[in-house]
Amino acid sequence: MDTDTITMPKVHHGRNVKRFRDIMGIKQEVLADALGVSQQAVSKLEQKEVIEDETLNKVAEVLQIPVKAIKNMPDEMAVNIFANTFQDAAAVNHYNCTFNPIDKIVELYERLLEAERKNK
Repeated sequence: MDTDTITMPKVHHGRNVKRFRDIMGIKQEVLADALGVSQQAVSKLEQKEVIEDETLNKVAEVLQIPVKAIKNMPDEMAVNIFANTFQDAAAVNHYNCTFNPIDKIVELYERLLEAERKNK
């Protein structure tokens, strides 16, 4: 086994562009407009494993992130960032009902019956 070999994690520029765009809440159409291309061109761009430096510089400028972030963020790191970010947010958004919905239905039914009895 050769201990001098280092395996670099796989980096997909297009997926990284999509991830950063999604994190910032920017739609493909908005990015396309800022880059002066069509939405379909942005869609194709996000499918490319390697994006040319000139295009990466433009995308990074529009998204206001360093080019290195797009070039160097491996898939594993992105998944980890999303998992940690959304796990915490999900806990905040849980809705705990403070009443029994069936009790409310029974109350409504009883009021309807009472109203019907009064109208007879």
